[in-house]
Amino acid sequence: MKNPARFTGQARVLPGFRLTLGFTLLYLSLIVLIPLSAAFISAASLTWGEFWSDVASRQAVASYELSFGASFGAALVNLVFGVIVAWVLVRYRFFGKRVVDALVDLPFALPTAVAGITLATIYGPTGWIGEAVAPLGLKISYTQLGIFVALTFIGLPFIVRTVQPVLEDLDPEIEEAAASLGANRWQTFWRVILPMLAPALLTGFTLAFARALGEYGSVVFISSNIPMKTQITPLLIMTKLEEFDYGGATALAVVMLVVSFLLLLAINLIQWWASRHHRTELA
Repeated sequence: MKNPARFTGQARVLPGFRLTLGFTLLYLSLIVLIPLSAAFISAASLTWGEFWSDVASRQAVASYELSFGASFGAALVNLVFGVIVAWVLVRYRFFGKRVVDALVDLPFALPTAVAGITLATIYGPTGWIGEAVAPLGLKISYTQLGIFVALTFIGLPFIVRTVQPVLEDLDPEIEEAAASLGANRWQTFWRVILPMLAPALLTGFTLAFARALGEYGSVVFISSNIPMKTQITPLLIMTKLEEFDYGGATALAVVMLVVSFLLLLAINLIQWWASRHHRTELA
């Protein structure tokens, strides 16, 4: 029997590489590859004119812009505040810390429909926050801003839980050493801490962005689903399904799959490059 190290790069204590790899590929095929392939096969039944008419309509393009723009913006906001939350949870001790730490995971455990109803109630015209900002002429629910708020809500845990373990493993003595060499707090963060956090930040951003792209349950309650204004692509796909336009829904799904895959691939390549560049600098 050939050594599994030839495939993995190093010897493993537990045997069964080929068996576990086979189960892995089978599981991924059944759960991921085959369903995704079905979408492409279904879209292939359309003529090019029908496909292009569905994916390039003004309504579809407007939904792309809102979906990708709001998801990207929400992921960026979570990238900043997620690092702050993770930093507070790791570096400081305070009363109620465990409660705050548990609240971070609430968007994970909360059903998306419940999250949507809650956000629509709070940010609605008669809600606590919606009523408070109404005199300022600001409306949140049933607008693009409401969609942005919902996507930010569901994406925060991905940043915090990705960055938090890295911060916990980061020795505070490294910061003290940088300070002893004359670096101020900003220089210490920018040149010492941030490079170490970069791979985790990119991973968290990717997860938050991908999660926001596919979000439906919480958005459907806080958006008014107005075509060309507050209709994200998942909502448009559901609308087409309700109208029994399966071809149009499949065409839109294929576009989302391809664009999402390309964006995630690009982000992962950047993450790989940043990690390799950081290891090279340390060497």
